[in-house]
Amino acid sequence: MRVAESLFDADQPSARRVWAVGPLMRAVADTVSARFNPVAVRGELSGFSRAASGHCYFSLKDDIGQVRCAMFRRSAEQLSFAPRDGQLVEARGKLDVYGARGDLQLIVESLQPAGQGALFEQFLKLKAQLEAEGLFEEARKRPLPVQPRSIGIVTSLGAAALRDVVTALKRRVPHIPVVIYPAAVQGAQAPAELCAALQTAYRRHADTGESEVLLLVRGGGSLEDLWSFNDPVLVRTIAQAPMPVVCGVGHETDFTLADFVADLRAPTPTAAAELCAPTKVQRLGELAYLQERLNNGAYSDIDQRGQRLDRLAQRLGRPSGRIHDSLRHLASLEHGLQRSGSLAIQRQHNRLQTLQTQLPPSLQRALQAQRQRLQRGQTALGLLDPQLVLQRGYAFLTDEHGAALTRAAQARPGQPLRATLADGSLDVRVEG
Repeated sequence: MRVAESLFDADQPSARRVWAVGPLMRAVADTVSARFNPVAVRGELSGFSRAASGHCYFSLKDDIGQVRCAMFRRSAEQLSFAPRDGQLVEARGKLDVYGARGDLQLIVESLQPAGQGALFEQFLKLKAQLEAEGLFEEARKRPLPVQPRSIGIVTSLGAAALRDVVTALKRRVPHIPVVIYPAAVQGAQAPAELCAALQTAYRRHADTGESEVLLLVRGGGSLEDLWSFNDPVLVRTIAQAPMPVVCGVGHETDFTLADFVADLRAPTPTAAAELCAPTKVQRLGELAYLQERLNNGAYSDIDQRGQRLDRLAQRLGRPSGRIHDSLRHLASLEHGLQRSGSLAIQRQHNRLQTLQTQLPPSLQRALQAQRQRLQRGQTALGLLDPQLVLQRGYAFLTDEHGAALTRAAQARPGQPLRATLADGSLDVRVEG
């Protein structure tokens, strides 16, 4: 609010200064934004147009004045009706000053027919509630069968939408059976009848496989006319469908909560029929395309295998050439083996000659060493001969059993002994 005070308070010195046009427009825009935004405006549509960019431009007017409006593409894509000149609407958005012209304009963020504000607010609340339950998530949506064996339709028997759908199906897929599950599509009883019709379709599908895809359709109308398709019980019932559900309710600009929960939304009932019933020409075209891809793939595979065979043939060459190469390699190995054997034999022969030259001297030296060792042994053994000791006057005694006596304590008085001397032996007796 400081901008507003400085702009409109005459007691402030800044009010008497000279403004440049650009800063003045920005100051006015800031003041208007701070004072009014966000704002809701009711008025009559005038000069409505949609640019190639998707932006919409129009004016809102009443008996006193009018305001220029701009609705950018992102907001325009959320329109739930087709705006037309002279229509009384309610717009919500932000006031701004378009500096290039100095015009006051309303940047519209949402637009709806007047008188439907409360109902539209209820629609948004229900949408947020059901979205929070996960009923609108893309992950739970299923693709349509490529060629359904039967198609079910949930709608009123007297609805023009039924005639449009049946006509489209008869024209495109006359061979596919169509099952109708009648229900009211407008009024207080409509939600309950629609739920009952859906449950019937679900039971028959579980029992017999009837209706591999289900169309929920009705013609266009106001928000009040289509309100049955915003019923939360109906939305939850659609979410329980065992087969894909296509919702074709209203015109292209009409949106209901049933559109969001269905597996696929169609802009019109006829479009719903066309989405699940491709024409014979389309199927033949798809088959021709698949055949062409199959042929191209087969030819490409044959070509690749032919090239591989050529490369293998080049690597293999003629059999006689391979045999000649193998024989040449074998001869080379044989020559190498012979050369290696001759060298090994020569090395062993040289070694044998060396050993023959070195062996006699080695044997002579070994024999001389053994002789000397034997002589030393004989000398040492002779020194230990007892006969030499006896020749120096010694004798050794043995008892009657031939055992040698080495201590006096071994003899007893009167015991016969034998004394061996250097030249013979004597029998003696111990006297004491």
